[in-house]
Amino acid sequence: MDKFIKENLKHWNEVTPIHERSEFYGVEGFKAGKCTLMPLEREELGDVSGKSLLHLQCHFGLDTLSWARLGAKVTGVDFSDRAIASAKSLSKELGIDADFLCSNVYDLPGISKGEFDIVYTSYGVLCWLPDLTGRAKIIARFLKPGGTFYIVEAHPINNVFENERDTTELKVRYSYFHSPKPTRWEPEGSYADKSAKVTNPTYEWTHPLGDIINSLISAGLRIDFLHEFPYMGEDHYPFMEKGKDGWWRLKGNKETIPLMFSIKAKKNS
Repeated sequence: MDKFIKENLKHWNEVTPIHERSEFYGVEGFKAGKCTLMPLEREELGDVSGKSLLHLQCHFGLDTLSWARLGAKVTGVDFSDRAIASAKSLSKELGIDADFLCSNVYDLPGISKGEFDIVYTSYGVLCWLPDLTGRAKIIARFLKPGGTFYIVEAHPINNVFENERDTTELKVRYSYFHSPKPTRWEPEGSYADKSAKVTNPTYEWTHPLGDIINSLISAGLRIDFLHEFPYMGEDHYPFMEKGKDGWWRLKGNKETIPLMFSIKAKKNS
């Protein structure tokens, strides 16, 4: 799988500068004090003041630094050296105390020996991981006894539907179930800037909800809740509309399928 991860690294190093200047991420607003976290994860994860928080797949650190502004002692991890350099620069420029490590998820135990009150990850992370069982073991490894794991993510049902730019309705095209062989996607802009010129393809894996849950259980974590929502954080389909609450829904507010989910789990004390 290393060859696919290396190819994906090329993509993320390419798109990080695009994301830094995009309206989607709103770096200038963040520098002015805006929190990039949605109310959902703040409410579901709860008060983080004084707690140590490990943010896996943190990209260039805006959410990590937002948790720091809320009082957490944060460590952000991402495999993109370009993204980590940007995160460190933002931390220094804004005087926000944070640690950032450049590593893919699977190599992290060889780099860090710490334990954390919270392991957090969000929005568009699972498709880049070939092995959820190995990932779950690493999550458990970095949680303190009694610690909390939290994820909010696009629902895997989205992976079955066509989402080309000219798509007008939900149309099943792909398998819902996991395959060890990833799907290759040719570059067509970025989710943060669809008009951007991007040259590197990506390789992505599908993981059904059962695999996501069972990987955490197999690592010894206790599931506190699984929530499903009829909205998501980006316009995954071209026939979506953004509400006043900042969430994207199918046009007409058709709450017919789950578009996003969240899981909170605990490590036994």
